[in-house]
Amino acid sequence: MASYTNGESNNGETKGIQPKITLYTNHLCPFAHRAHITLEELGLDFEEVIIDLDKPREQWYLDINPRGLVPSIKYTVPGLYDEEIITESGIVAQFLADARPSHLLPGSLHDPFAPLFRARLAFFVDTWNTKVQGNLYPMMKADGEEKEKLAKETVAAIEKEIEPLLANAAPFFGGKDKPTLAEAIIAPFLIRFFAFSKEGNLLPSSLKKSIEALPNTGKWAKAVVQIPSALTIWNEEEVVKRTSARVAKMKEAAK
Repeated sequence: MASYTNGESNNGETKGIQPKITLYTNHLCPFAHRAHITLEELGLDFEEVIIDLDKPREQWYLDINPRGLVPSIKYTVPGLYDEEIITESGIVAQFLADARPSHLLPGSLHDPFAPLFRARLAFFVDTWNTKVQGNLYPMMKADGEEKEKLAKETVAAIEKEIEPLLANAAPFFGGKDKPTLAEAIIAPFLIRFFAFSKEGNLLPSSLKKSIEALPNTGKWAKAVVQIPSALTIWNEEEVVKRTSARVAKMKEAAK
């Protein structure tokens, strides 16, 4: 019979041993941003290796992650496993949260309700990823009326799909007063939605205002973009500058 403990199963994988973590990252990448938030929320020490995404990846990094993407982590627990490589941002964040149950995500055996909370959270993240996040680049590449049209469609999707799932946010997902894994995964993109809509160039200024006007999502979003761990590597000026240049290049190539 399963035994419910204080967030750890009876066979607790790490037995209190601190893991050695190397994070391969780039501070301008929203996907890598997820790993930074998760690590900071968990209070885990890590070594950071910056990967230049503006040039072809060197062979040493392709040996670590053949896809050449960030983030990747090298995770070692002495006496248990050596230099395990974990890739893909959502999987990296999930792995770290599972390896150290915390306010981000309860262990499956934390209590009888933990599996249900984990399922609800997974559905919320999947809904954001499939119904909202994919609209970011189409909106940025569009101009004029098309940009506004896509922004309205994005807000409509948020109102339909996200708003009901945040009915009990307090202010974070699931009635929590601390960030969960959902916020760790979504925050990098929500921060960019807000930052890119300030001047109305990358995204319409109406986007941020419309999101903030939604009763549940607005309250939640305002809390998410102020999470300290989400702001540690966030350089708004540089990200906006680099993203604007990238979008301009994409538009030019499409002509």
